[in-house]
Amino acid sequence: MASISLLNITKVFDRRTTAVSHLSLDVHEGEFMVLVGPSGCGKTTILRLIAGLESPTSGEIRIADKAVNAVPPRDRNVAMVFQDGVLYPHMSVYANLAFPLRMRGLGKPQVKGRVDAVVETLGIGDLVNRKPAALSGGQRQRVALGRAMVREPVAFLFDEPLSSLDVGLRLAMRDEIKALHQRLRTTTLYVTHDQSEAMALGDRLCVLRDGQIQQVGRPSEVYDRPANRFVAGSFGTPPMNFLTGRIRFENGTGLVDLAAGEVSLPTSLSSHLGDCEEKSILVGVRPHDLSLEPFPQHKGDVLSGRVNLLEPFGSRTDVHVVLPSGEKCIVSAPPHVGLKADEEVRVYVNPERLHLFRPDGVVIGS
Repeated sequence: MASISLLNITKVFDRRTTAVSHLSLDVHEGEFMVLVGPSGCGKTTILRLIAGLESPTSGEIRIADKAVNAVPPRDRNVAMVFQDGVLYPHMSVYANLAFPLRMRGLGKPQVKGRVDAVVETLGIGDLVNRKPAALSGGQRQRVALGRAMVREPVAFLFDEPLSSLDVGLRLAMRDEIKALHQRLRTTTLYVTHDQSEAMALGDRLCVLRDGQIQQVGRPSEVYDRPANRFVAGSFGTPPMNFLTGRIRFENGTGLVDLAAGEVSLPTSLSSHLGDCEEKSILVGVRPHDLSLEPFPQHKGDVLSGRVNLLEPFGSRTDVHVVLPSGEKCIVSAPPHVGLKADEEVRVYVNPERLHLFRPDGVVIGS
């Protein structure tokens, strides 16, 4: 195991395309860190920089507290698992697993011992004599993971390894990777654009956008206390609602005026709004923090609207509501909500669960 540090890393391609910009990140020894963000945000570039497949334009990369910018990939002792589980098609599973060890010059007894141990750990004993063409997508990824494990690296680098699998298999493999990390405790960087996958796997998340870090924290921190609108809108299904509001104070109590109604703000939020009075802000609220029934302690915080669409999901129904301003919000309601399109509704707000953002998207308070 080893820590990994990126110190003010910038990567520019073709002298004009900046993939990563002045990025600093510490991955602790034995940690499972997930890099999450949309396509093109720099996730894979970061992995390739750590693996040595790309060189930074500026900045320093350290593995186990040693600078590795000038160290070739084969000597960094990190193992990368790619999206499509690349295997040598002409070799058996056993030969694919043994190949990196033979390239290092290990003797037959050592090779057999390591391969047999990985085969047992991953439960792929029935696959060792097959060629990759005879494997399913999940089996290929399991073998690709085994080929990384057999090297006994100081860190694993996963580049969206589950994105090509169907939903059921993806969930099963996700559980296997999580359980494997809990057993081995090898430092792991895992790239995904799937927020659910990130939340389920990561000890910590690093949220990226346009080659820059937006927030680093435990999944619960990123979800409950997003640093900006981008992060807030990146997590949660359905996503957070955003409404335009204006702050004012009445008898010392902070209020936010929305087109569809007025909401009283708790002291924890009001105390951060001294410079926002009579200014426009963005109000974020998750669908499950809205209700079509009054909250016990907040019966007066209500918005008016009209049902636009109903989406049943079995355990819940997402009610899409159009507000008088034309803004839309989603309310996660019980499965048998008993509404129909174009019906007028009252939407109740839990003000304790509001997130307030300045017009530039930066969170107000914390």
